Amino acid sequence: MTESVTTGGPPPGTDQRLAKGARARASIARRAADVASVEGLTGISIGRLATDLGLSKSGIATLFGSKESLQLAAVKCARQVFIDEVITPSLSEPSGLPRLRALVERWFGQVAHPAFPGGCFRVATLAEFDSRPGPVRDAIAEDRRAWLAFLVKEIRRAQEQGQLGGRTADAVAFELDAVIAAAHTARQMGDEWGVTTARAVVADLLETTG
Repeated sequence: MTESVTTGGPPPGTDQRLAKGARARASIARRAADVASVEGLTGISIGRLATDLGLSKSGIATLFGSKESLQLAAVKCARQVFIDEVITPSLSEPSGLPRLRALVERWFGQVAHPAFPGGCFRVATLAEFDSRPGPVRDAIAEDRRAWLAFLVKEIRRAQEQGQLGGRTADAVAFELDAVIAAAHTARQMGDEWGVTTARAVVADLLETTG
């Protein structure tokens, strides 16, 4: 009996097209995040990104479909950049206070040398969307919740080791987030005294009591 033989796989070149599309999406999302850090997420537009990147409007529209999709991609991109530059390198430190100190130091590193031209993406976009219900606000809020939950986990581990007593882990995480956000704002305003003061406040917060 003769059997027909088929590959069952994608047409030739499909993998390359998918990879090219993924690279294009990543490049556009990163540029969208750069723009949003300076002009806000509402400053993102398909036309603006097409001009900046030398792409066609139709090409960007095909990949993303809408301005909201671009905004969500920018939020996702910024979150991944923060993970890559602050969280992941700190995971090599022992859990608890050593890891928390590493996180804070790399977090302050983003104050001195921000990953985005407008400084901290989270600081730039939280105020913009805090009163605007919808998927973009939800994505920004989820990013902040996830980050604070991660901080709380490391603070609790430090407390289990007899350190950082006297405050709840949630309170310490909230204070760290607030103070370093203020440092980002001070840096963008050219207020080096504010950055130095924020560092001193954080140093006090991380004093051990074991």
